[in-house]
Amino acid sequence: MRGRFGGVEPICTVLAAHGISIAPSTYYAARKRQSTPAPRTVRDEELKERIKEVYESNHQVYGARKVWRQLNRQGHEVARCTIERLMRELGVAGAVRGKRVITTMPDPAAARAPDLLDRDFVAPAPNRTWVADFTHVAAWSGVVYVAFVVDTFSRRIV
Repeated sequence: MRGRFGGVEPICTVLAAHGISIAPSTYYAARKRQSTPAPRTVRDEELKERIKEVYESNHQVYGARKVWRQLNRQGHEVARCTIERLMRELGVAGAVRGKRVITTMPDPAAARAPDLLDRDFVAPAPNRTWVADFTHVAAWSGVVYVAFVVDTFSRRIV
């Protein structure tokens, strides 16, 4: 820099004349940072690769706590706050458990369905009594409803 322009000092003088005061040491410090990265920066880049591996291999659901535990099990001694910071920089976050799905809206004034089995769920022979139920299951695509019919004699799904 010194050979062509006479060093950094003339540039700093011109900038100071325009209201931007920068010390020459600021330039040299920035140049040094660019040429040799700090040890923390080097370690952060290594850890970011490890975090991506753990995050991807676990279907992108692990949060900072689980990633931190996994890395410590693999022998990478690192603080949890470091994992949290690096995950923020990477823009990745663990899956957030959602609220419970409300499947029905009960109407207290509605009449209750009659109990045709009289709570007797034992049948004397196959295919005499079938009962049905449904439930919901959380899947990757959202909530999936599953309905099934069971024979009360064999306890098998029909």
